[in-house]
Amino acid sequence: MNNENLENPNPNLISKNTGDFKPEIEPLISPTKAAFLALVLVFLLYQIGGAILTLAIFGSNFEHADVNAMRLLTMGGQILLILLPALLLSKFIYTDVTTILRVRTAKLKEAGLFILGLIILTPLMQSYLNIQSYIIDKLAVVSPFVNSAKNFLDKLDKLVESTYGNLLSVNNAAEGILVVIVVAVVPAICEETFFRGFVQSSFEFNFKPWKAALITAIFFGIYHFNPYGLLPLIGLGFFLGFAAYKTQSILVPMILHFLNNFIAVILYFIFGSEDIFENTASQTETVLPNIIIFIIFTSLFIALILAINNYYKKQKLLSEEI
Repeated sequence: MNNENLENPNPNLISKNTGDFKPEIEPLISPTKAAFLALVLVFLLYQIGGAILTLAIFGSNFEHADVNAMRLLTMGGQILLILLPALLLSKFIYTDVTTILRVRTAKLKEAGLFILGLIILTPLMQSYLNIQSYIIDKLAVVSPFVNSAKNFLDKLDKLVESTYGNLLSVNNAAEGILVVIVVAVVPAICEETFFRGFVQSSFEFNFKPWKAALITAIFFGIYHFNPYGLLPLIGLGFFLGFAAYKTQSILVPMILHFLNNFIAVILYFIFGSEDIFENTASQTETVLPNIIIFIIFTSLFIALILAINNYYKKQKLLSEEI
């Protein structure tokens, strides 16, 4: 892959005024409206429609339903209610599905830089969760309002923990492979095609790339219904959006998304639910170690982001020289 293809993978993608990748194609409706339409549609289909379908198939006592049937339903829901709408909307609104969804390979070096970023981001997010939980625990002691809010969020968190705990519990290697497919492979493909593919690309028509990535990341975080993990999910989503924009390849955020979920699954297999889902630092007397870890990895992450930006600036200069 030459430098020209790296900086301008499609001649219809480059904006003469800003140098940003903005497809010069004629959408059927406003791209911003298309993005919000897709977000509302998928929310209704997957979150609400999926819940109704689950109740219709398994009844109100779905926690005791056959776990493999639940896994298959979860996988089918992702494919039919997230991936399929993204593909259909891309074709119907933009026609050029490949361009909008950033269907393009990337250099191994590009993928490697962002994988390194994910490796740094993981302990950064975990230390943040520990600091956040420590602060909430302390505030709950002195504030009735915070204590009430914490009790409510704890119930939601337990629901999330119970749901994922059932999906991740395995009895044999075959079930383990199925869990990896359901929890890591399918979400990486479906969610990235929808969020970093259709939604973020649509926002990039009218917003600066970082704004488009941030707006998409906010909805990405909200859609996961993880009360304590909202900000880390938004941060992860923003990094995935950054990767999608810089590489102009949906494959890179797919790889990152897969690795993030795959690592969580492997850790669950090794340590169990109590260690993986615990978002509190109240077991320690001080939050100082987590603050130190957070500062160190934040510094490393910023340094890497600067290095990535510098890499792409050099690639742009090389392509201009050619």
